[in-house]
Amino acid sequence: MSGPSPTANPKGLVGVLAFTGIVAALMQTLVVPLIADLPLLLDTTASNASWVITATLVAGAVCVPITGRLGDLYGKRRMLLVCTVPLIVGSVMCALATSVVPMIAGRALQGMGMGLIPIGISALRDLVPREKLNTSIALMSASMGIGGALGLPIAAAVTQNTSWRVLFWGAAVLSVVIAGLIWKVVPTTPVDPDAGRFDPIGAVGLGVGLVCLLLGVSKGAVWGWTSGTIVGLFVVAIAVLLAWGWWELRTSDPLVDLRTTARPQVLLTNVAGVVVGFAMYAQSLILPQLLQLPEATGFGLGQSMLAMGLWMVPGGLVMMALSPVGAKLSSARGPKVTLIVGALIIAVGYASSMLLMGTAWGLMIVAAICGAGTGFAYGAMPALIMSAVPHSETAAANAFNTLSRSIGTSIAAAVVGLVLAQMSVQVGEYTLPTENGFRTGLLLGCGVALVAAVVAACIPTGRRAPEVPTVGSEDELVSARS
Repeated sequence: MSGPSPTANPKGLVGVLAFTGIVAALMQTLVVPLIADLPLLLDTTASNASWVITATLVAGAVCVPITGRLGDLYGKRRMLLVCTVPLIVGSVMCALATSVVPMIAGRALQGMGMGLIPIGISALRDLVPREKLNTSIALMSASMGIGGALGLPIAAAVTQNTSWRVLFWGAAVLSVVIAGLIWKVVPTTPVDPDAGRFDPIGAVGLGVGLVCLLLGVSKGAVWGWTSGTIVGLFVVAIAVLLAWGWWELRTSDPLVDLRTTARPQVLLTNVAGVVVGFAMYAQSLILPQLLQLPEATGFGLGQSMLAMGLWMVPGGLVMMALSPVGAKLSSARGPKVTLIVGALIIAVGYASSMLLMGTAWGLMIVAAICGAGTGFAYGAMPALIMSAVPHSETAAANAFNTLSRSIGTSIAAAVVGLVLAQMSVQVGEYTLPTENGFRTGLLLGCGVALVAAVVAACIPTGRRAPEVPTVGSEDELVSARS
């Protein structure tokens, strides 16, 4: 049997996969402008409404490693199409929701669509010529930044000028479009018949452990870090994840090959993923607040939600525009160097905020610098991962790296929230962070970015993973198994 022919249009393929990543990332920020209004719109409490964001985060973190493994087993193209289904169904559920429960369920389904990004990145290794691989990976990785950046102004503009339900109907239409484009443009990807079988016990164990861990991190500030519920969640998370690790090391077909994951190049790249995820997300939490706080505070800039979103857009655009530069650096000096440079650029962005946080233009420059560094770093990590794992594990390995970044963003939300809560003042009925609180948060981001650069510098490189020859298409494999 022979593998599929290379795609006749690499540019079209990369364009489709990048657009797919943009749509998937768009879902993450789609509801941010709605958060304050959701309790009234859905007749619920603010605490219940916060689950609309938490559900997307948790569902995405749980499902990304599972869909990544399924992509290795049954073909990336097939799983890309499968991942569009919860996006479509979830968007329609949210558009039709009249209460908080179906809205949360729909948002969880939208979160499951995040598997599109790591599977799309791993598919590039199968379908794109080697000389174009670094550039393609960088563009696909940068799609997350542009998707997240565009989400805020688009959502704000729609909610200010029409019904909030239009947001979700639009998301459903976009999801149908990407499904059609994947079907039309992305060719069948090769699979390895010796890749093993799916590990349902490992999937359940990882899912339970991640749900407990991420709920504890996400809700600690609300429920109390020392409350019985939060402590219990962390205890269960540790116990379940230890048991999951024990199982994964002993089963013949693990969901995540922990021995491969423990290779220094893969392990340290994933550690860098956690730290870079923290560094990337901290500024996206702080800058919008500085832009929107009233000018009467002395440091707030009094921008509307729509204006704030527009000021943040250049960060995503710079991330996309400079991703080919990062790819060229990876080709010339290796992705390790690109990751170090990216982390240092993020640190420079945070440091510049100490001088630039007094104006909207200044904060836009800070966002752009951080976006440039994130584009370099996010494009380098998949290249490091794929050069260190067997061909048959690329989707699962990339998914695990995506998970590491998600854990970093969750930790960032908790830590930055704690810093701003501790350094705040009471103004009438409102508790507002102080200017020193914001400066502390930004300096924390700078320090974490420097830690990311140190971790990246420790990544050993030079040894490539053994390649598994292409032996069959996903359709041939399914036929053989049946």
